[in-house]
This record gives sequence, structure tokens and C-alpha cells, in this order.
Amino acid sequence: MATIYDVDASELIKKASHKLKSIEDIKAPSWALFVKTGTSKERPPMDKDWWYMRVASILRKVCVLGPIGVSKLRKKYGGKKNRGHKPEHFYKGSGNIIRKALQQLEKAGLIIQAEKGVHKGKIVTPKGKKFLDTIANEISTPKKEKVEKIIDDFKEDLKKEDSEEEEE
Repeated sequence: MATIYDVDASELIKKASHKLKSIEDIKAPSWALFVKTGTSKERPPMDKDWWYMRVASILRKVCVLGPIGVSKLRKKYGGKKNRGHKPEHFYKGSGNIIRKALQQLEKAGLIIQAEKGVHKGKIVTPKGKKFLDTIANEISTPKKEKVEKIIDDFKEDLKKEDSEEEEE
């Protein structure tokens, strides 16, 4: 059984974003078409469904890094700003986008607020973990079949070579 650590992150996020569209609690806000994702960006995202990609990415980050809050996620989604002839400078990503995405994920029951020792923030619920793991299984199944086919072909080649050697 594959986990989120066993598959490519970009494939997982892409498939998860398609599945998140079917969840009623996760909807792109009306302002999502016009907003930049941070001060380091010059324009809004070109993809119309960028909201679901960001929500899926945040869900994966919470699963991997949790407990995690808005401030740490702003650092993860930040970037360098082109300041003309001056040196580039790092700016954090948009907190409002991350906050709204976390609220929607929490409303959908995929993450919750929790404390682990001195750390507090959002962590993935068993429902959220199952959601990501089923997607990871869907992604890894074709790979597993390909690997098994390659192994079978290799075994057949070895048998042919052994039979050829015995004939000589």
C-alpha cells in the first residue's frame, strides 16, 4: 500500500485537486480570479483552478509537516521579488489564501487544530490521511504493474539464456 511519501508530489497534488472539486465545503472564493498569491508575484495565477491546486498542496504540507500554522505555510509559499536593479528579496506568500484554504479543509473534516508537545497548529485527521493515501494508491498502482511486467520479462529472458546455454 503506497503512502504520500512513495509517490511524486506533483502527481499527488494534481489528482487531489481534481478530487477536492467534488467536496462541497471546498470552493474558490469570488476574489480568487483577481488576487495575487503573494507580494513577490506580479500577476494572478493563469490557471482557473489554481485554488484547488493550492488547497491540495496545503493539505499535503499539513500532512507532512504538521502541526503547522499559517505563518510557517506563508514562508513555504513565499518567493523572491524582482526589485529591478536592487537585489532580490524574499517575501512571504499570501496569508489570506492560506487561512481560507485551512478553514475550508477544516470544515471538510480533513484537518483539525491540535497540539503535539510545545507545537500547535493544524494536523491531518484520519479522514484526510485516508483521502491522500487512496490517491497515492491510485497513482502507484500502474507503476507497480509496470515493475512486475519488467520483472516477469527479465525472468523469461533469463530462462531463455539458460536453455540456450544447456543446448550448447
